[in-house]
Amino acid sequence: MRADRIVPLIIAVALFMENMDSTVIATALPAIAADIGTNPLALKLAVTSYLLSLAIFIPASGWTADRFGARTVFRAAIAVFVLGSIGCALSSSLTDFVIARVVQGMGGAMMTPVGRMVLVRSISRRELVNAMAWVTTPALIGPVLGPPVGGFITTYASWHWIFIINVPIGILGIILATRYIDDIRAETRQRFDIFGMVLAGLGIGGVAFGLSILGLNFLPWTVVAALVVGGACFIAAYLVHAQHTAVPALDLTLFRLPTFFASVTGGFVFRLGLGALPFLLPLMLQVGFGMTPFQSGTITFATALGAMGMKWATAKILRRFGFRTILVFNSLISAAFLAVCAAFTAATPAAVMMGLLLIGGFFRSLQFTSINTIAYAEVEHARVSRATSLVSVAQQLAVSTGVAAGALAVELTERLRGDNALQAADFPPAFLAIAAISALSVFIFARLPADAGAEMANRLPAPNETEDRRLG
Repeated sequence: MRADRIVPLIIAVALFMENMDSTVIATALPAIAADIGTNPLALKLAVTSYLLSLAIFIPASGWTADRFGARTVFRAAIAVFVLGSIGCALSSSLTDFVIARVVQGMGGAMMTPVGRMVLVRSISRRELVNAMAWVTTPALIGPVLGPPVGGFITTYASWHWIFIINVPIGILGIILATRYIDDIRAETRQRFDIFGMVLAGLGIGGVAFGLSILGLNFLPWTVVAALVVGGACFIAAYLVHAQHTAVPALDLTLFRLPTFFASVTGGFVFRLGLGALPFLLPLMLQVGFGMTPFQSGTITFATALGAMGMKWATAKILRRFGFRTILVFNSLISAAFLAVCAAFTAATPAAVMMGLLLIGGFFRSLQFTSINTIAYAEVEHARVSRATSLVSVAQQLAVSTGVAAGALAVELTERLRGDNALQAADFPPAFLAIAAISALSVFIFARLPADAGAEMANRLPAPNETEDRRLG
């Protein structure tokens, strides 16, 4: 097999675990909540704790891979993720489950960015779009299998087994990484900004976790306010610190690159809305419409199936239309298909819901691949590890905030009705709200240069494009 395909496929083993894990959990939330004695909305803590753990530990990923070697860190990350999966399977309370998810997040914090760094450094830029597709296509088998398999296991066996699936997959990933991935290290060693990582971690964790538990009565409102305000102060302190540090934990100077700025900020807004979909849709189908986890999973898997179909056409579409055109128009199309979920009712035929979700997944996949690739259009080779860390932090924080925003929208609708029991009518306003948020990303993508990412899209350079704008 070609080198530009075997490396992405190996990295996809780790992404398979993460994608399978997230979709299985979304489908099984009501069953897990009933078993450990909590309510489904409270279990968003398990979702956000994992995503927050990712955001907190990702800043160390780039430096760690440069210092100890990409293969070494990648294998260790898979092992930690598998350990956290075993902890989830053994959990008997919300606290146990949240702690195990944090451990999973520590492993995931290294797997995804280090894998992406290996990919960007190993594949030529003209092949990067295809390589990204090879990475995400096998990984999308997880979401395709996750909802129906998770629903089947939850309905007919026990939810505990959905986490044990990660054990053999993780072992396979470690074996493949040992055999095929080079132990890539930085040519020059740089001192790690441990103080900056602590400031950034406390800031990101405080703000995002505080927002995620807002309205749950999980902690006193004074504690929630202290988390948010304290986190904001730590973020402000990090911004000051980064200006006086030669190699900060998160290199914010990357935002001076137009394509990187658009990818991270526009991608953050886009994911802010889309991040709530895997959380809200299974809840609406199960709690609102009374479906079993297996029925719900059978419907929601159409989203990932549509995403898989798009991966094979992404490179051709980008070559034909260019990054800016796709990012602008496709953000609106994707948001529209997200808003369509607000029209679903218990009487809507399953085939109709699956068809709309399949088409929506098709366009969302195109958007995600475009966003992930354009981030590296102007990043120098020596700064790839810093870029992957910053991109991964923004992505995971956006998804975490999106889950919190979606759940908060449902909670507010529920309170306005004056009823503490979730009903189907509580979900449509939430879907409309998160769709509107995603659509706002169009204003950021519209500011991209017309020839942005021309080399990556394999398009003819624009007449005014000079050779010095090429990567590396």
